[in-house]
Amino acid sequence: MAEPKKDLFTEEEQSMANFARALSHPARIKILKILNDLNGCIVAEMVERLPLAQSTISQHLEELKKAGLIRNAVEGPKRYYCLNQSIVLKAKSKLDKLFSNICNCC
Repeated sequence: MAEPKKDLFTEEEQSMANFARALSHPARIKILKILNDLNGCIVAEMVERLPLAQSTISQHLEELKKAGLIRNAVEGPKRYYCLNQSIVLKAKSKLDKLFSNICNCC
């Protein structure tokens, strides 16, 4: 039986890949910037700032949420989204370490 490829990589490598996957679309980068600038917001506020349909924005929000980079709270009929600061800082630290090591190799 074939061994799952995921098992060939460390937990840290898998974690960094998950962060990178979540950041792999420019709309997600922009969403993170909007959430940072506004200190959180509802989807309708993002629709005003992005050239995307609400359903598309919601899909991108789900990807960011799966990676743990954002969190949400339900306020009546609306969902309020904000950065998950502890995970964002963890991702930054891991990526800083990765690129620091890569930059020192050559």
